Amino acid sequence: MTAKQLLVWWVCTAAGALSANAQVAPTVVAGSAPAAAGAKPQPDVVARGLAHPWGLTFIDAQRLLVTERPGRLRLVTLTGQVGPAIAGLPPIHAAGQGGLLDVLADSQFAVNRTLYFCYTEPGAGGNVSSTALASARLSDDASRLDNVRVLFSQKPKVSGNAHFGCRIVESPDGKLFLTLGDRYHRMHDAQTLDNHHGKVVRIHKDGRIPPDNPLMGQAGALPEIWSWGHRNVQGAAWGPDGALWTVEHGPQGGDELNRPQPGKNYGWPVITYGEQYGGGPIGQGLQTHPGMAQPVYQWTPSIAPSGMAFVTSARYGRAWQGSLLVGALKFRYLARLTLQGGQVAGEEKLLQDLGERIRAVRQGPDGLIYLLTDSAQGRLLRLQPR
Repeated sequence: MTAKQLLVWWVCTAAGALSANAQVAPTVVAGSAPAAAGAKPQPDVVARGLAHPWGLTFIDAQRLLVTERPGRLRLVTLTGQVGPAIAGLPPIHAAGQGGLLDVLADSQFAVNRTLYFCYTEPGAGGNVSSTALASARLSDDASRLDNVRVLFSQKPKVSGNAHFGCRIVESPDGKLFLTLGDRYHRMHDAQTLDNHHGKVVRIHKDGRIPPDNPLMGQAGALPEIWSWGHRNVQGAAWGPDGALWTVEHGPQGGDELNRPQPGKNYGWPVITYGEQYGGGPIGQGLQTHPGMAQPVYQWTPSIAPSGMAFVTSARYGRAWQGSLLVGALKFRYLARLTLQGGQVAGEEKLLQDLGERIRAVRQGPDGLIYLLTDSAQGRLLRLQPR
């Protein structure tokens, strides 16, 4: 079989309703043809000297907020100015993979100056923590956060410094989605509904729970839950198809692209295309199981996906419109996925010569793509068309 033939896969039927004949998730093998020909966009450096930047959000056409995982929020301009740390953040447990993670400006920021941020919230005694989502008002001079309010706090708080998830998406109807990791050593919690580990949750902007959430009123289930069976979702975006899309880390292999549907179980750790670190099956080594959803796409070996954005502007030409960009931490590139009918038709690897861990991806108000590189001397990059 040729490499091109390996691009053909089975497509799940019946609008994602899965049964014992669930299909295997597609993957594109190394060496497959690029999604488009022609000159590739190249990165320009906008700002330097950011300490492990994790999330970014534009507050107007020339300014954006950038989080630094050690627990700082900074105002950055497109002329390269990096402001001092903004005051007013709550206590943050910055250790391992935890700290100040994603940030998102409200869709009405120009009117209300509201932003949302997620972070590792310490518990009593400092030995336990969990992911939390808070709202705040950015002061008029952008020097501090006022009216900080915790909207959601993951339960339970546990020990450990890994798998916090923590991407925020606002849907067009004004709801907030938050991704939550399984906390690594609590992976089996992803299959139970009395906790928030390994879940995607959905809430109102004031923290209330939407009455149409899929588990509302179900005994023993936390009503914030939108979907479950996730491992560590570190990328999320609202798609042009009107749905939430996410990427999550698998173990050794089996990173996933998903389109989380309300009330669906995405299988971790019962099913996975990955294996134990060092080799060996996870659980029974299953890749499909009745009642568990398949990913849209999976990467083996793992690329460690983090950050994602759909290209909706025309700045990169028609071939790029509708593409999904995903940052790769492990293999240090930017993946461009072409989609056809809700499935991945091809993958192009960009910026491989950059040698940087791509942590965050965002389309700016100018229609250009902005990236954060994750290091002690992280950078904000702008992808320039060529």
